[in-house]
This record gives sequence, structure tokens and C-alpha cells, in this order.
Amino acid sequence: MNTVYDFGLLDKEGKEVSLSKYRGKVLLIVNTATGCGFTPQYEDLSAL
Repeated sequence: MNTVYDFGLLDKEGKEVSLSKYRGKVLLIVNTATGCGFTPQYEDLSAL
């Protein structure tokens, strides 16, 4: 069975990041639609 640590995602620069890098830490995964221009309320969250 897969866990979240078996997956990767693209950061806002388009580089793949393995979630195993964060094993043992609390994760909050949010799709902020970075770059679409329709979600200014997420600007601070997207800056992280």
C-alpha cells in the first residue's frame, strides 16, 4: 500500500519534490492554483 511519502509533486518552480523529504513532519497539502491569477487570497500561502 502506498503512503503520502511515496509520491512527489511539483513546486512552484516546476521542480519535483519527493514527499519522503518530509517524513516525520506534519504536512498541510494545499492546491493554491499558483499562477492562475484568480486566487489572491492565497498569496501569502503561495509565497512559502
